[in-house]
Amino acid sequence: MILEKYLLKDIFCLFLFLSISTGTIKTGATELTKFPKGATPQEIGLRLSERFLEQSHSQYGSPMRANEPRTQITYPDVCTWLGGLWFAKVTNNKSLTNQLEARFLPLFNSEKYLLPVPNHVDNNVFGALALELYIQTKSEKYLKMGIMYADTQWQLPADSINSPVKRWSDKGYSWQTRIWLDDMFMITAVQGQASRVTGNKKYINRAAKEMVLYLDSIQTPNGLFYHAPTAPFYWGRGNGWLAVGMAELLRTLPNDNENKPVIMKAYLKMMNTLLRYQSKSGMWKQLIDDPKAWDESSCTAMFTYAMITGVKNGWLNADSFGVAARKGWLALVSKIDENGDLNGVCEGTNIGTNREHYLSRLALSGDLHGQATTLWCAYALLSKK
Repeated sequence: MILEKYLLKDIFCLFLFLSISTGTIKTGATELTKFPKGATPQEIGLRLSERFLEQSHSQYGSPMRANEPRTQITYPDVCTWLGGLWFAKVTNNKSLTNQLEARFLPLFNSEKYLLPVPNHVDNNVFGALALELYIQTKSEKYLKMGIMYADTQWQLPADSINSPVKRWSDKGYSWQTRIWLDDMFMITAVQGQASRVTGNKKYINRAAKEMVLYLDSIQTPNGLFYHAPTAPFYWGRGNGWLAVGMAELLRTLPNDNENKPVIMKAYLKMMNTLLRYQSKSGMWKQLIDDPKAWDESSCTAMFTYAMITGVKNGWLNADSFGVAARKGWLALVSKIDENGDLNGVCEGTNIGTNREHYLSRLALSGDLHGQATTLWCAYALLSKK
């Protein structure tokens, strides 16, 4: 039985490799709808969701050791939790929704101390999770909590009146503005959710204004993004946050929003450049433009998600971007081990001053930065738009 198990796995991986490398997979509209057994979004989404549920809260994406004190829920957990809820909704899996909600309920009492303090983009994104629970359960307690995180992102704290962050607030931006790549998922996620549940355009409008500020600040002529103004490197996951952030924002923005054409132009420019940098394996690199860099899974999942969303909404050509998204998905599936852990995920990475800083980062297995973003892909493949 053990031999049979590994033979089947080897055959499956060989099928994935041949499908990707020889281009025998069909192009067109069916590119994102038909997958071999073991690689369907239904199977993978459920595996990743169940893997999340069987583990305790992480510390910024990595499993906590027994001697480490839990301080708060961190954003990789939020992203994975959110992906699980999206997947549960699109598959009408009420049992999964209930399990994901049950994981949240202690945060109202016994685990209340784990609620993130609403003072940073990485903390305030927690509101997107609470608002998704409101969307699916209609429980007012989730609405109240989620809107608090969305509102405090634009409410300058009293002790910040004389702080440099006030200059952002005075210009109509979030006082949490940093001009770091990941901000453009963290901010757009919670503000987009707040707009969906309230119908109030102020949330989505200010997210769009914020996005344009970041585009003007760090997008380069080829469409990719520096990690930060002081870090001129095309870090994979950093660019992934922008790719997903733009895709999510464009799905929500009304057509009469003045910033939508600017954001769409930036998104299309980025997607076209990413298409050129995808490797034959279907993966993207830790440093996107460095062919010697290692294949990195979380950015591959993020770019794949952004392309799936673009194809399904008609922003991207299905024959080219559908093929790329399929290759990305199948490459990701081949990196999930028997435990349900995705391999090749870059560890948490701060701003670096040289290329070696990024190339020497550890490649982890099961880190939630990769689990979450692959779950998003499963949801996107099953979603209509």
